Amino acid sequence: MAAGPDRPWWVYILRCGDGTLYTGIALDVAARLAQHRAGTGARYTRGRAPLELVHQERLASRAEATRREAAIKRLSRPRKLELITSWACRSRSS
Repeated sequence: MAAGPDRPWWVYILRCGDGTLYTGIALDVAARLAQHRAGTGARYTRGRAPLELVHQERLASRAEATRREAAIKRLSRPRKLELITSWACRSRSS
């Protein structure tokens, strides 16, 4: 899928089978998750199955998504877990 001015970018967090967290960006999170699960996504996620999508945020541009990804990666693990918990609560109430 090609990026366009109306296509949102997403930042997402995966929980890997070993309990670690992986943060990335994508135009299509479902397709990217499928790539990770097939072993053709990021090298980090290979061999760390099962992978679970635990957080995603919609952003207007690739630049915004990249900045947000970097900000999330700088968070401590406890802060990342707070972010995941707050997203899960909002997702259930929608």
